[in-house]
Amino acid sequence: MEHDPARRDFLRLVGVAVPASMVLCACGGHDAGGHARQAAAYFEPGEMDFVRAATARLIPDDALGPGADKAGVPAFIDLQLAGPYGRAERWYMQGPWPRGTSSQGYQLRYTPAQIYRQAIAGIDKHCRAHYRQPFAGLSADRQDEVLHALEDGKVDLGDLPSTTFFDLLWQNTQEGFLADPAYGGNRDFAGWKLIGFPGPRYNYVREIGEYGQPYRQPYVSLIGRVPGEALAHAGGAG
Repeated sequence: MEHDPARRDFLRLVGVAVPASMVLCACGGHDAGGHARQAAAYFEPGEMDFVRAATARLIPDDALGPGADKAGVPAFIDLQLAGPYGRAERWYMQGPWPRGTSSQGYQLRYTPAQIYRQAIAGIDKHCRAHYRQPFAGLSADRQDEVLHALEDGKVDLGDLPSTTFFDLLWQNTQEGFLADPAYGGNRDFAGWKLIGFPGPRYNYVREIGEYGQPYRQPYVSLIGRVPGEALAHAGGAG
């Protein structure tokens, strides 16, 4: 399927929030907009530059609201890769590792964290060879071309199929955009505002009979109404 980064197509493809699977590491610092910004837990600076640029193209800013980068998706992915998910702790990783078919599921020896590290290095090498600069330094149109090439399996990443990395990046971008803000993404409830989900509440008894009426209660995370500030004051979840 040809990838389309338009946000309306994103909603059509995703539709509902995808839960995250790990707790957060400590947070620190602030960006220029006053949001809590987490120190990188796994990515090297150049790797984070790639992830910010790539996710910003997968879910770009538009009139409907902020895209993946401003919504904190890179921080979400970074934290995921630094934890059990990144180490594939719940995956069978003992081999053998034949190439297999798509219907057989994941067949590689690499953990998600290893996939990102190898893929980003290979993509930046590809971009330098063809465009004389890393992915993050390319124009938006050129970045889209590279992402399409990854999706189509046309970028050489050694024994790692570029389609495998693209699928993982796209999946993780969706998860970070729609997961509870407690996990580092969905900053200021950007993803939930886009799909009209107000967040988890202990009951909706008062609203049950209000058919067709807008729900006017504030958005809420598992850890409060302003999860970024809650995490900053708490020093992160353990």
